[in-house]
This record gives sequence, C-alpha cells and structure tokens, in this order.
Amino acid sequence: MTARSPFMFSQVVGRPTRSTFDRSLETFPPERRTVLPRRRGGFLSVPGKLAGKSGGGGSTTSQKMVTRLLLNVNIERSLGPVHVVMSSENTVRDLVKAAIEIYVKEKRRPLLKLETVDPDRFELHYSQFSLESLKPDEKLINLGSRNFFLCSRPSNSSNQSCVVQKAEMANRSLFALITKLMELLL
Repeated sequence: MTARSPFMFSQVVGRPTRSTFDRSLETFPPERRTVLPRRRGGFLSVPGKLAGKSGGGGSTTSQKMVTRLLLNVNIERSLGPVHVVMSSENTVRDLVKAAIEIYVKEKRRPLLKLETVDPDRFELHYSQFSLESLKPDEKLINLGSRNFFLCSRPSNSSNQSCVVQKAEMANRSLFALITKLMELLL
C-alpha cells in the first residue's frame, strides 16, 4: 500500500468549506459591482419603494392598467403574422386598418391590390376556422384573445363572411361529387 503524499492531504483538509449560500453571493466577474442588493435567489428586481408596500393588509396595493396590447394578425394567404401594438381602448376596425397598413408598408407577399387596401373590405376572425367575424365596433380589451385572422370580405355579398362562403362552396362540391358517384353506380 502506498501512502498518500502529505501535500495533497493537507490541500483537502486545509480547504475552507463554503456553503452554497456563500457561493451564491459571489459575483462574476468579482470586480464588477452593482447598486442592486443581492439576495439568495439573485438580484432584487423590485424597487425599494414598491417592495415595502407588500404588507399583509393588501388594501394599499394599486392595480396596473393595461394600456398597450401586442396583437398578432394572420392575414389570408400570408406566411407569417403581422405584429401590431395598439391601445387597449381601440376597436376592431382600428386593428384591421393598422394591420393592413403594416402589411402594405412591409411589402409582404402576396401584395394587396390598391382597390383592396380599404379596411372595410376585410373581416377579422378569432382563427381561420371560426365562422363568425368580430364586430367592428368592439373594443380590443374585451375580445379575450391576442391572435386573430384577417380575411377579405367577399365582393358579391357583404353580409356573408369569407369563411362561411368557403364552407358552402366545399359542401356544394362534395354534394356534386357524391351525386356523380351515385349516377356511376346505378
């Protein structure tokens, strides 16, 4: 058996033991200093004035009001969504107008024709699979969603949505296919 060298043994014994709490308080790099107080979980991110108000009463806390919304609008036949930042008090009509303006400004494909840039020629839906379009006068804060689908309104009938028209066309073609199949079988 070989004995361990006293040098290595003294390094293991002489090493100061530090707790994980002490190691978490170390900063990296050591010369970097900050004015934020350091806590066990990391930097304290809440300012001192606001941190003192979180007492047990809870009656003095103020609620933050949402003032701006980030909305994603997928436009029919387009590849990606248009990101729109708007006030929560704006309406669906304002969102449609802003989304079309951004789409045209960014020169996204497929390009919109000049006569179809009118916001009244478009409908906003919750998704491409929803049949009901949103009302133009509805406030954005009351919608409950931040992702929408914008499609063009059919030119022949302004009261039918484009999704309903596509569904009816698919049903008609399916019915025609079934009747032709039945005629072949008879």
